[in-house]
Amino acid sequence: MRRDVLFLALILAFWSNLAQAQTTTVSSSSERKISARVVPVYPELAKKMHIHGVVRMEVIVRPNGSVKSSRVLGGNPVLVEAAQDAVSKWKFEPGQSESTEIVQLGFEGGR
Repeated sequence: MRRDVLFLALILAFWSNLAQAQTTTVSSSSERKISARVVPVYPELAKKMHIHGVVRMEVIVRPNGSVKSSRVLGGNPVLVEAAQDAVSKWKFEPGQSESTEIVQLGFEGGR
């Protein structure tokens, strides 16, 4: 029983820290809807330095909805890699041809 309580406490602590450290918002000025998104991992350095902000990206989407490439348009360099890693795994709704989408990922709460 004591192990169960300890295990439960560890899980709750983990989820509490994860919720605080990985608060992100996503906005998109795209014509194609995002069908599956991966939340970026809040970088340890950003957490330690209490860095927050927005990373703005231009994303080229293939006709099947997968991300072909991305280009950073702006944002804190400490957050850029996490944003690019996450967006590369996103899926958009299929379309007739390749499209260019603009997305913004907001990183908040790195306390």
